[in-house]
Amino acid sequence: MENLQKGSKKLLNAWAFYDWANSVYSLVITSAIFPIFYGAITIIKNDEGQIISDKVQFLGFNLNNDSLISYVTALAFLAVSILSPFLSGISDYVGNKKSFLKFFCYLGAISCIGLFWFSLDYLWFGLLCYFLALIGFWSSLVFYNSYLPDIAFQEQQDKISAKGFSLGYIGSVILLIICLVMILKFEWFGFEDEGLPTRLSFVLTGVWWIGFSQYTYYYLPKGNKKQKITKNVLFNGYKELRKIWNSLTHHKRLKRYLVAFFTYSMAVQTVMLIATYFGIEELNWGDQDPTTGLIVSILLIQLVAVFGATLTSRLAIVIGNIRTLIILNIFWIVICVYAYFIITPQDFYVAAAGVGLVMGGIQALSRSTYSKMLPINTLDTASYFSFYDVAEKIGIVIGMLLYGIVAEITGSVRSSILFLVIFFVIGVILLLRVPKEESIKKDPLAA
Repeated sequence: MENLQKGSKKLLNAWAFYDWANSVYSLVITSAIFPIFYGAITIIKNDEGQIISDKVQFLGFNLNNDSLISYVTALAFLAVSILSPFLSGISDYVGNKKSFLKFFCYLGAISCIGLFWFSLDYLWFGLLCYFLALIGFWSSLVFYNSYLPDIAFQEQQDKISAKGFSLGYIGSVILLIICLVMILKFEWFGFEDEGLPTRLSFVLTGVWWIGFSQYTYYYLPKGNKKQKITKNVLFNGYKELRKIWNSLTHHKRLKRYLVAFFTYSMAVQTVMLIATYFGIEELNWGDQDPTTGLIVSILLIQLVAVFGATLTSRLAIVIGNIRTLIILNIFWIVICVYAYFIITPQDFYVAAAGVGLVMGGIQALSRSTYSKMLPINTLDTASYFSFYDVAEKIGIVIGMLLYGIVAEITGSVRSSILFLVIFFVIGVILLLRVPKEESIKKDPLAA
């Protein structure tokens, strides 16, 4: 292993390459193949393709399949939101934080491989693997992100971070296409049907994640600081979050914006997480293969998202961040109302394009708006962004729980989508209440 200096091109590229390794989880497991596989296993249809039953038995309960996966997702994000401050508190103090990165990487990747054995007979095992894969992915990012100031100088960080994102997008799309060919053209590879190649996609995801991450591990340093782990260090992350919350009383504008962000973000993230499940259960695909249609939709969302983020940033320059966010929330309301009425795959493609147009934009602009509102003399931006990330994850927990509960009560995923409109409407109202100027600029934490 080479001992590379901070700012070294080889070191920066090795760090960014972890995005290539782990982003396959987001696309294959979260967005594309696993949701389709889960729907195929948990939904019973007749010969005409109409749904007879979407109920599953789990731990003695008879649950809607979408409600069940939303509850497990919410529980996993709750675990991550509790773990994140704990991990953040020790990430800069351990002498070998690379071991923590490896642990959560291997936990997530091995759990992806475990999805190969997902079945209704052993539903608890499959859901446990799904649960642990999510925790492994998000927790590994805590340590991965914490390496950035260690390996890159400030003027290098934006560029190398963007490079990581680009590598992740390219790598995940490559693996998704490989898996898609293997599933749709199963006879080319000697498979009897698409079942086995679909399960092998989960294995490939785990192997890809572990295999390509080795390049990152070879060059990354163990950790820059070596300090004894004490009780104060372990709970430092939680203390920092409490300090940030207390400091918000001095920043009316920032506090009101955070409340607005928390409200509309829980709806945004929920729609993004359940879009594929909605497409599986609510559309009439007819003779068209839903696997192809849904994956095309996912790729469409990602491609349009790049354009949408650029368009949003330009609009914000002209009319301001808050006004742009209000427009984006109104656009989300239109999308959700439209989604309630869609029936055909063509309708779904239109909705997917709409989601892509505002998905990247609202996430990028929300974060940059928050960054601009931070106290001008703050010395602790990391803690402020840790607070932001935890707020976003807790929002996902609430959003997924409410989605599952409404789907269970009404028996309709469409009703859950329509229910989310409430949070976008409240988000618009709260954004309108964000003051244009901040009366107190000084950061009490810097005093």
